[in-house]
Amino acid sequence: MPTGAGKSLCFQVPALMLEGITIVISPLISLMRDQVQALIASGVSAAFINSSLNYNQTLKALENAKAGKYKIIYVAPERLETPEFHSFAMNARIAMVTVDEAHCVSQWGQNFRPSYLKIRDFINELAERPIVAAFTATATKEVKQDIENLLSLHNPFVMATGFNRENLYFEVQKPTDKYKAVIQYLQNNPNRSGIIYCSTRKAVEEVYERLSNDQYEATQYHAGLSENERTKNQDDFLYDRKTIMVATNAFGMGIDKSNVSFVIHYNMPKNIESYYQEAGRAGRDGTAADCILLYGGQDVITNQFLIDQNNENNELDSAFADQIKEKERERLKQMTYYCHTFNCLREYILKYFGEYTHSSCGNCSSCNTNYEEVDIVEDAQKILSCIIRMGERYGVKMVIDTLRGSKAAKIIRLGLDDIKSYGIMAHAKEHEIRDVINHLVLNEYILLTNDEFPVAKVTTKGKEWLLNGGKLTMKAVKKDLSKEDAKAPYSKILSKQKVQINQALFQKLRDLRYQLAQQQNVPAFVVFTDATLVDMCQKLPTNDSEFLDVSGVGDKKLEAYGQAFMEVIRDYQQDEGVSDHGNSDINTDAVSIIEVSDYVKSEFEISEEPLPISLITDRINALLLQKTDKKVVAAKVQDYLIELGYLQLETLNEKNFKVATEKGERIGISSLQKTKQNGEIYKQNFYNCTAQKMIIEQVEAVIEYAQKMSNRK
Repeated sequence: MPTGAGKSLCFQVPALMLEGITIVISPLISLMRDQVQALIASGVSAAFINSSLNYNQTLKALENAKAGKYKIIYVAPERLETPEFHSFAMNARIAMVTVDEAHCVSQWGQNFRPSYLKIRDFINELAERPIVAAFTATATKEVKQDIENLLSLHNPFVMATGFNRENLYFEVQKPTDKYKAVIQYLQNNPNRSGIIYCSTRKAVEEVYERLSNDQYEATQYHAGLSENERTKNQDDFLYDRKTIMVATNAFGMGIDKSNVSFVIHYNMPKNIESYYQEAGRAGRDGTAADCILLYGGQDVITNQFLIDQNNENNELDSAFADQIKEKERERLKQMTYYCHTFNCLREYILKYFGEYTHSSCGNCSSCNTNYEEVDIVEDAQKILSCIIRMGERYGVKMVIDTLRGSKAAKIIRLGLDDIKSYGIMAHAKEHEIRDVINHLVLNEYILLTNDEFPVAKVTTKGKEWLLNGGKLTMKAVKKDLSKEDAKAPYSKILSKQKVQINQALFQKLRDLRYQLAQQQNVPAFVVFTDATLVDMCQKLPTNDSEFLDVSGVGDKKLEAYGQAFMEVIRDYQQDEGVSDHGNSDINTDAVSIIEVSDYVKSEFEISEEPLPISLITDRINALLLQKTDKKVVAAKVQDYLIELGYLQLETLNEKNFKVATEKGERIGISSLQKTKQNGEIYKQNFYNCTAQKMIIEQVEAVIEYAQKMSNRK
């Protein structure tokens, strides 16, 4: 499942249902700490065991585990072999062993960790084999096979939900000044939290210092900082004391900060797996987010150097280590092609992971840029002929310099100024020639070798085309774009995705969340995610029943935070003269009611499972947003159902609830009585498929009713 799609729930929920303890093997301290904090905040007993605990703390955690105080224990793979943990595991009732970030077990994965190879032996030593589960966000076919084999999974059930994250916008830029591009983005997107990834410590420090000097709330993270400084800086970002994190790839795996709204790669990563995992740290709460990659030619050279100097797996024999480096160079080529393709960026990523989709996503820079098909037959002939005349012994840069007639000493010394192709593209710009070469590489007319310094060779396909001729075109940005067309097109796409809410109220809720998080010393998202606050702004809950209808709210969080947040909402309503969710009524000025309702009727999927009214209206609103910029709310739908006689008001413990009448029960509305953790009783309605159909069939009347109620106000 892609980053942020909910892999953790897939093992956390079963862990609560199974008899015994679930051990979650996880590679990073920050990942364990965040997930344990979130579990405890939701009322689940959990703990972690890693190098951040001293010996006595570890013993205490194991003692509590033996006493049955935890349902879930997170542990680093290196800890599996310690005598204390081994003794505990051999005598405990372990129901499930979950391997998180499971791609780390594969030498073909982008984060191979030899310690993961010891997991199989640990499982085999247990008195009784538990359920074994493995989860990852980025697994190619090779990595999937390795996970099954190296963990010795027994006839496993394999599920791939798909890699697509529709809320993420992808863009590749090739700026002459990367820092200026970052500042431009930050100025266009103020007050947003995000990560800027750099490939080296030096780049991190430079970008961080410049942002700080320019008065941005930034912090930094890389392996060269002390452990205390890394921890402090990470907490500053997680707890929203700083809004921008500048970091190497040492930061982020498993970081569950839900309100990251952008990830900018200041340098190109080494592979698609790393890029997609890092980019996927944006928009974890499902809201629209930006993934921007700033490409420069030096990025390729830097990554080649990092691959060649990588000695993390020095315990492997040299032949095996060389194989891994060769694979890393191949992945680097695929990453470079991504930066140069004019085709859909999302399609490129999904295709890399073996998932095929439509050729245009409508939410990336390639799809939203005005391109035209241009004839490149003549340029391609010149380039391919030049490579052959150069003896297929040189890299792309030398080919370009030769074609452009460079006077560089190296060109003259090698006699390349004497070949027929020398200077035949003297009037073309370097990037124009490079774009054509990249297109020829992507379409397999040219092969770049996997050497430390890749050499350009003409493939059999390229030679056949040179011999036989034929049509050859590529996409190029239109040169006659108006200023309006030249603006970043994705802003229009994102504006459609962004929910229309009152920003003043949203900020007040964020301020309250920050205060509560500071008091409890937890990250803000542990209290509520941004998506939950947005839902509050839409639904404007003012009683317990309505607050429970907000996405991301359960009994424990209602009890802990409900009154504080509802008080802010009531104050807002009083100050603004808004009541009964008045600011969320549907506005159909742009399109007719008939057009809107017909669209909802045709696209709404009836669920066989009974649904609460909040989920039904959420699904309706997802369709309404395709046609208009506002929504209907659950309260209005329920008021309409009261008028029709399907619901009625009932007082319970001095509070009013909207419950099903006999007429409502006959069409499939059931009112269930529930009890909160504090013992308070409330009622919630559920609508079966017949009741859902009734609501959808009358959606036109629901919209008209909302308009009528608005006009009365």
